[in-house]
Amino acid sequence: MVAKYVILLFYFLILFLIGYLAAGKVKDIKDYYVGGKRLGYWVAAFSSRATGASAWVLLGLTGMGAVLGVSAYWVLLGTLSGEFIAWFFMAKPFKRQTDDLDSITVPDYLESRLQARSPLLRAISATVLSLFVIIYVSAQIDATGTAFETFLHWNYFTGAIVGFLIVVAYMSFGGFVAVAWSDVFQGALMVIGLVALPLIAWSALPDGQGLAAQMKDIDPALLNIWGEGGFTLLNVTKIIGFVMIGLGYLGSPQLFVRYMSVKDTREIDKGKWVAISLTLLMNGAAVTIGIIGRIFFTTGQDSVTEVLGNGGQNVLILLADTLLPVAFSGFYIAAILAAIMSTIDSLLVVASSAVTRDFYQKIFHPQLQNQHLSNLSKVVTLVLSLLALGLSMSVALISPDRTIFWFVIFGWSGIAATFCPVIVLSLFWEKYTEKGAIASMLTGMLGVPFFKFIAPHLPGVGIFFQNIAELLPSFILALGTGYFFSRRTYQSVKRKSLVNPSKSV
Repeated sequence: MVAKYVILLFYFLILFLIGYLAAGKVKDIKDYYVGGKRLGYWVAAFSSRATGASAWVLLGLTGMGAVLGVSAYWVLLGTLSGEFIAWFFMAKPFKRQTDDLDSITVPDYLESRLQARSPLLRAISATVLSLFVIIYVSAQIDATGTAFETFLHWNYFTGAIVGFLIVVAYMSFGGFVAVAWSDVFQGALMVIGLVALPLIAWSALPDGQGLAAQMKDIDPALLNIWGEGGFTLLNVTKIIGFVMIGLGYLGSPQLFVRYMSVKDTREIDKGKWVAISLTLLMNGAAVTIGIIGRIFFTTGQDSVTEVLGNGGQNVLILLADTLLPVAFSGFYIAAILAAIMSTIDSLLVVASSAVTRDFYQKIFHPQLQNQHLSNLSKVVTLVLSLLALGLSMSVALISPDRTIFWFVIFGWSGIAATFCPVIVLSLFWEKYTEKGAIASMLTGMLGVPFFKFIAPHLPGVGIFFQNIAELLPSFILALGTGYFFSRRTYQSVKRKSLVNPSKSV
């Protein structure tokens, strides 16, 4: 146990050192939010991947592998597809436009790109972003408490609070610079941990039977790519839901700010291969860990939940503790915390920028100096963190049977359904208008809770909505409303721009 604490202490000291060194590089608000737009491709790619991974990969996706078997690899296909489209087709035009418009936040970009004539678009985007970031961060804090509870046998609430204090401390000083460089360190921990564990576990499997035979002994459904019951309409809808998780890579602000922060588009050309490779390695290894862990810890008669926790989310922790010496299992605590904290810090910087710059400065106090905004950002970061901590504590008390995967996915879907359709249309359709963007955002924002909590209870079709999950239908509706309202308003906007030639659509 002492070895675990030593490794954790060393891990936390590195984070604090990164925060301290990064603080010296923060001269103004641009440095705090986008690192002065000076990042190289390795940093941007690792930071993007570490932010996109979070607790749902190391705890949630490994658990899915344990519960579902090979059908969980559909999530890998979805995330790979999303990363591919974002890096290969969206990153460079987004970088060019944000540089041309001198944007340092996503609401900055949207307001300038769509020639917004009122602060409503910026206000809506900042409000929705802050709301869903709090939900997303609360899920990560929840995972922190679970990790400390399982690995070190701490009280859940103590672990959640300790993890919360650490991440707020190191990122408050260094802003985005600290976040990006800590993500490189933490991303490396995640890759090493995820890739090494299935190789170690594979070598430790009992002799005499292959992996497939042992999975079949436990449950033949684990080997069916379509899931239990085979190729059925219900299973197809569930798989569509898994694959469509990748939609969140097509414009989520916490990911697209990485494209904004690189030095130039040449860095994107190099970084895309790093990002795709990391996604393949990390997410593929996560599902494999779950499958092998299911073989180690359960039989056909065992309840997965009783042995491996809700949704199988303790499988990685148990596998590392069982197969590795204490010192090395301590490394996996650090890897899990790295996944969690790399996402928390990125989300908090994005939400802080939304409140401080997009609300406080741009709407109410446009004459404020940058130094005042930098200091205010640190206060806002702390307040948002406390709100997320309170939400995670409340959910833990109200819903002890929650699973980390779906808790995280709700926050992820809220951000994605609100922003991704807007980013897609703004990049690739010149007739997209301010009112179309507002309609898209409101539809995506309201669609997520509707398709999460109401649609699954509709008679006859509810089960299909439950399987598909909330992101895909919310995304489609947001695209549709954005297109409809833009077509209705484009001509009137065009006429106004002709009256004032300085304005262009």
